[in-house]
Amino acid sequence: MRFDILTLFPEMFLSPFDASLLKKAIEGGLIEIGIHNIRDYAPGKHRVVDDAPFGGGGGMILKVEPVERALQAILPDREDALVLLLSPQGEQFRQDTAEELSRHDHLVLICGHYEGVDERIPHYLADREISIGDYVLSGGELAAMVVVDVISRLVEGFTGNRDSVLFDSHTTGLLEGPHYTRPRKYGEWKVPEVLLSGHKKNIENWRRREALRRTLDRRPDLLESATLSDDDKKILAALKNELSE
Repeated sequence: MRFDILTLFPEMFLSPFDASLLKKAIEGGLIEIGIHNIRDYAPGKHRVVDDAPFGGGGGMILKVEPVERALQAILPDREDALVLLLSPQGEQFRQDTAEELSRHDHLVLICGHYEGVDERIPHYLADREISIGDYVLSGGELAAMVVVDVISRLVEGFTGNRDSVLFDSHTTGLLEGPHYTRPRKYGEWKVPEVLLSGHKKNIENWRRREALRRTLDRRPDLLESATLSDDDKKILAALKNELSE
């Protein structure tokens, strides 16, 4: 899978993409990442990429020209790439969004900066606007890192155990339940006996119940859109009774 990132601060990506699983995926050829400095595509001696907004107002605006020229250089024929603008005004970036985007072979991410971007960028150059949360960052670079990391995890071979991706929080519509490892007992803190039983079905039932419990406790809003079986609904009813007692 190929990512191309348009940014005013390419140095911000050096460390995050040179560590951990992303580094291994890049070295193994699973992921390709190109970092492009928008300033390199700005005309004139001073490579100006921002200007004051028409009509007045505070802050500066990222100009459309250098972004359009960068896209022309990266995508001379526009190919089949999907162009995304990282913006606090975009659609919410969720796990299902990441799964959808992971089916594309080539994504181009535009990192906004300053007070905002010229409206012709999202209107004519970007296919979609993506927001990682209801807050405002100094620029789109951190958001781009999040998007690349989340989508990359869905690429076959990125993680050693595919199950760790298939049952992540939000992937199934619920938060993931608790995990334990050695030692079995640490001081007075014990591992639940069911996890030591070796009984696969009981363990699966326990994990599902705990996932439902955790989602109900921490993110009950997710239950409104989660796919729940009849057994899940019975478990939730029992959990709600426990909470009301």
